[in-house]
Amino acid sequence: MKCAQNQAIMKQKSVKNQSKYSIEWDNIPSKQWRSYLMQVTRLNLLQSEEYALAMAKMNKQRIKRGVIYCDGEKAGIVQILEVGIFKNAVHAVLLDRAPLWFDGFGRFRDFKGFLEIFSKQFPKRLGRKIRFIPEFEDSSRSVSAMKEYGYNSISTEGYQTIWLNLKPDIEILRKNLNKKWRNMLNQSERSALEVVWSEGGANFAWLMTNYAKDRAQRGYDGPSLKTIISLSGEFSRGQNMLIGTAMLDSKPIAAILIFIHGRSATYQIGYTSDKGRECRAHHLLLWSALEQLKGRDIDEFDLGGVNNKSAEGVRIFKKGLGGEVVKTLGMYH
Repeated sequence: MKCAQNQAIMKQKSVKNQSKYSIEWDNIPSKQWRSYLMQVTRLNLLQSEEYALAMAKMNKQRIKRGVIYCDGEKAGIVQILEVGIFKNAVHAVLLDRAPLWFDGFGRFRDFKGFLEIFSKQFPKRLGRKIRFIPEFEDSSRSVSAMKEYGYNSISTEGYQTIWLNLKPDIEILRKNLNKKWRNMLNQSERSALEVVWSEGGANFAWLMTNYAKDRAQRGYDGPSLKTIISLSGEFSRGQNMLIGTAMLDSKPIAAILIFIHGRSATYQIGYTSDKGRECRAHHLLLWSALEQLKGRDIDEFDLGGVNNKSAEGVRIFKKGLGGEVVKTLGMYH
């Protein structure tokens, strides 16, 4: 009898401790949505307002924004892009690098709670295509949770990026640089290079032309010219696009493009000429970028995707800034 009573008590506690999750989709005004974005510690580019606006225009998609609740409390946000015809009988849903969580949330149980609700609101069916890139750690239990709710992996490996926390003083950030990286920065600082920053698109055409040519010649992964131009149009409206150019004898030899969103920023693309590589121009550009972003009260800098197989040199270069390598689940459908 006592054993049965204990089991009943344990069951009651288990039910009581289970949190209730929900997602409320609404036409959230831009001002309110931006206030939510400011509450996210690491806001990635694909969940930014500007990214959604650019993709919606370019691909004729609709933006849908939702607030995630846990036991009635606002816990996080999610933004999807969708397109449908015949009253969504044929329907595509793109959920890229989400959900995002407010402080105090984002644990595994929160992620699993989101999966349960989202899979019910957008169940798999004939005529519906779902692309899902979860912004959650790549681990055996998270992989199992994805399978539990019917999602299948497309990518063989998870997605990797490097996040750099910009809150420490600039002296600490310099101390945290990889020794070899710091030595190369010292070399570039002793050169005749000058770094020029622009919010208005100065040297944008030079960067786009050389980036497109370099990408075609070397065949590396990277956003298309059409995508970058579309994104730049949205980010530049709010002065949230930065172009840093390394000049030598008044001529550009290297440049980088950065997008700012919420309290975060993303290193989008870069290009350097042979002379730029010789002068370690990218070291100087990225170091100068940290100073620029700190001046704008940006807390986190997403240095962009990396992998262990191709472009190993890019991975080593970005890692030299002293950031944290973060591996998430990759793409599912």
